[in-house]
Amino acid sequence: MKLIAIAGMPGAGKEEFLNVAVERGIPFIRMGDLVREMYPLRGPEDADLNLGQFANIERERHGYNIWAKRALERMSGDVYLIDGCRSLDEIEAYRGLSEDVNIVAIHTSPAIRYDRLVKRARDDAPRNIEEFDARDNREIGWGLASTIVLSDHLIVNEGTLEEFRSSVNDLLDGMLS
Repeated sequence: MKLIAIAGMPGAGKEEFLNVAVERGIPFIRMGDLVREMYPLRGPEDADLNLGQFANIERERHGYNIWAKRALERMSGDVYLIDGCRSLDEIEAYRGLSEDVNIVAIHTSPAIRYDRLVKRARDDAPRNIEEFDARDNREIGWGLASTIVLSDHLIVNEGTLEEFRSSVNDLLDGMLS
């Protein structure tokens, strides 16, 4: 099985990469969806934790690859995309399933990412720059920066949506041929 793990800071373009892959028929799993799925099932000792805190405490309790292990249980087929890989521990868990693991990092400047996150207006959107910085620091603390730096492929997403989608398609063409 070929695994394509997408890594990027919040607002970098992981979701749009995923959209392009889905259009091509590539199955996927969102790491964040796993966290959101398990969050309501948390025990009473975790009742006061927000989503990010819950994800972090699960890593501390079960190892930094816990979300990857949970994702692996759901994967099958020849090619599978993992949206939101955050640590090299997760990558190593995926390499336990397949020798063909490709990390794709998406880079976008903090100013552009902040603007995108605010405009996106999801529940986890930052209310101010301090919340944005705290979220970035939390994700970096999980090992995301190392995953991005040691990626196999890098896409810079600072142009138009059409340019980014074209870059994603070009990369996927090369990976899947």
